[in-house]
Amino acid sequence: MNKIKLLIVLLLLGAGGVGNAWADRGHGHGHGRDHGNVRFGVMIGPYWGAPWHYPPPYYPRYYPQVVVQQQAPQVYIEQPVAPLPPAPVAAAPANYWYYCAAARGYYPYVRECPSGWQKVLPQPPN
Repeated sequence: MNKIKLLIVLLLLGAGGVGNAWADRGHGHGHGRDHGNVRFGVMIGPYWGAPWHYPPPYYPRYYPQVVVQQQAPQVYIEQPVAPLPPAPVAAAPANYWYYCAAARGYYPYVRECPSGWQKVLPQPPN
């Protein structure tokens, strides 16, 4: 009977120490002080796989508030334009016919006039 009690006590102590012995294993992830070290130890009691930990708390992502600012419509103010100064009036071109009395004809029908050309105001046709 003493052997059974001793065995039960050892199993209970071994099972109680399993959680403490492996509690550090999930946090290291191979980084930090244990990286590259080899450990040996004796484990007494059942082993149920890697230790289970609570997942990290969920923090929703923070998105900055979008601010939309309405722009006022553009207003165009039309400035009155000063009137342009009147254009200088050009003298009407003088349209003359040139008459040759010696040839009794007008230029361009008569090309040469030995007596000289006379300026004549144009006459409307009758």
